[in-house]
Amino acid sequence: MNDSISQREQFVETNGIELCCESFGAADAEPLVLIMGLAAQMTHWDDEFCQQLADRGFRVIRFDNRDVGRSTKMTAHQPVGVQAVIQAELTGRPIPPPYLLRDMAEDTIGLMDAFGIRSAHVVGASMGGAIAQELAINHPDRLRSLTSIMATSGDPSLPPPTPEAMAVLMAPPPKTHDDYITAFARNWKVLRGPNFPEDEAKDRLRAERNYERGLNPAGVARQLHAIIASGSRKPRLGAITVPTLVIHGTIDPLVPPQAGEDVAKAVPGAKLVMIPNMGHALPIPLWPQIIDAIVDHARAAAATTTAARP
Repeated sequence: MNDSISQREQFVETNGIELCCESFGAADAEPLVLIMGLAAQMTHWDDEFCQQLADRGFRVIRFDNRDVGRSTKMTAHQPVGVQAVIQAELTGRPIPPPYLLRDMAEDTIGLMDAFGIRSAHVVGASMGGAIAQELAINHPDRLRSLTSIMATSGDPSLPPPTPEAMAVLMAPPPKTHDDYITAFARNWKVLRGPNFPEDEAKDRLRAERNYERGLNPAGVARQLHAIIASGSRKPRLGAITVPTLVIHGTIDPLVPPQAGEDVAKAVPGAKLVMIPNMGHALPIPLWPQIIDAIVDHARAAAATTTAARP
């Protein structure tokens, strides 16, 4: 691993667990917290992506969610098979989860406390977007702005993933190092789309870094259980008062575009940015659009807050 990266890593105690985290940018810059999605380590926010945000004047903090990467593994809880969880929900006899997305939102609050951050711009991708929504619902005073990327409201009436994307989600975990490296490239070609050679060239290095930092298939199952058990946030999204930006790809195979539109309609005053040729990923050629949208939204929210002060 690159020494400069390992030197940035630190562990903070929050909500009864430890989170592994890193920060980019000046300590006194405007804080911006990044929350990643299901099974995804914090390094799925690429170093260069984080640095570009920091170069725009933000203190960027990324972290491994519980049960992934180097954060606490919830090993006291045995994972339940995904099919069993889905079947139990459908029959009206849900299986109690070890934790919910709301618990993961509380993890984020504790992380901010550990950094001495009273309020921050929060950006979440996929499951991280759902966690960010929970933050905006339950802790509006801790958010300066919300950016929800390729996330859903959890409304069960929304279109499902494509069969190819569902196959990625339901595939058994690879058993060996080489199997993992191969599966990583194959899966992200499905989720991201096939026309991003810059990302494909980096996929092996990304996969190797994940493998080195540690995999936790049981934790992925628990995270997915948390998503399913948390249900729909749609009835509560109307209570969000935090300035909200929704970013979604027009070809997202895992969380279809209608989901982003649904979130934007449910949150009062939310701005929707649909990005052509973006699937369920943050591909390098689209970073300028994504980063510009995040930065413009955060700055507008900050300006509004400043103008509202007496």
